[in-house]
Amino acid sequence: MSDLKAMRYAKRFDRVCEYIEQHLDEALSLEQLGQVANFSRYHFHRQFVAHVGVTVARYVQLLRLKRASYRLAFDAGSRVIDVAFDAGFESPEAFARSFKKTFGQTPSEFKRAPAWQAWTERYHFQKRKRCVQMNVEIVEFETTRVAVLEHRGSPALVNESAKQFIEWRKQSGLSPVPESDSFGIAYDDPNTTAPEQFRFDLCGEVDAPVPENPQGVVNKTIPGGRCARLRHLGSHEWIGESAYYLYREWLPQSGEELRDFPLFFLYYNLMPETPEHELVTDLYLPLK
Repeated sequence: MSDLKAMRYAKRFDRVCEYIEQHLDEALSLEQLGQVANFSRYHFHRQFVAHVGVTVARYVQLLRLKRASYRLAFDAGSRVIDVAFDAGFESPEAFARSFKKTFGQTPSEFKRAPAWQAWTERYHFQKRKRCVQMNVEIVEFETTRVAVLEHRGSPALVNESAKQFIEWRKQSGLSPVPESDSFGIAYDDPNTTAPEQFRFDLCGEVDAPVPENPQGVVNKTIPGGRCARLRHLGSHEWIGESAYYLYREWLPQSGEELRDFPLFFLYYNLMPETPEHELVTDLYLPLK
C-alpha cells in the first residue's frame, strides 16, 4: 500500500475513533460505525481490529472506563455507584468486575490509591499514528511566575503527581484552577528517556512567591520571548505527535533556532471536568 493510500486509510479510522469519543454515551452499532468509515459492514470490524488493536466493543468499554477512572481519581465527591451508571453499566457490581479485570483494582481501591502504572499499560493500543493537520504560528509569550510540583520518574505516574498538585492548589488557594493558567514543562521525551530519568513539571500560575509547603511545591518562572505555538485538540495521549511535528518537520523548514528552555504546554481545560475529546492544549517551543 502506498504512503498516500495508507494515510487515507488511517484517516477513515481516525474519523471512527473520533466519532466514538464524541458519542460515548450512545449505543454504537458496527453498521453505524462502518458507515462513518465508509466501509462495508462485512469487513469493517476486522479492519478496525487490525488498525486499532482491539475490538470495537473493547475500545468503547476502555474509553468509558478511562473516563470513569479519571472521575474516581480526581473528583473527591464522586460516588462509585454514580460513576458506574454514567459509564453505561447496568449495576455497580458489573462495573466493579469489569474495572478490576481491566486495571487489577476495584473502583474503591483505585479511588483511594490509583495504580497508574497498570492503568497506563491498558491504553498502549492508543499509540497508533494519527493523521492530523498542524498549524504553527510565532507568538510572544509573556514571562510567567509559576508554582511547580516537579515530577521525577516514570511517565506512567504523572497522574499521581497531578493529583497531589491539584490538591495543593485547592488547599493553598495560591493558584486556583479556575482563575489561574495551568502549564506543563516537558524536559524529556518519554519515548526516548529511561523511566527513572524522566522529568516533567506541573505548573500553576501565581502572582506571588509560594512559601515552603509539605507537598514540595516550588517557585519557578517560564521566561518570556518568541515561541512557536501549535494548538493540540483532544486527548493528551496524542500530544507527543504534535511535539514531534514541531521538532521534526516544522523546525527544520522554518529557519528558526531554539532558545535554551524546554517545550511547554498551556492547558485550557482538564479532565475530568472536560470530556477527553474536547481538551484544548497549546504547545510552546521557545525560539531565539
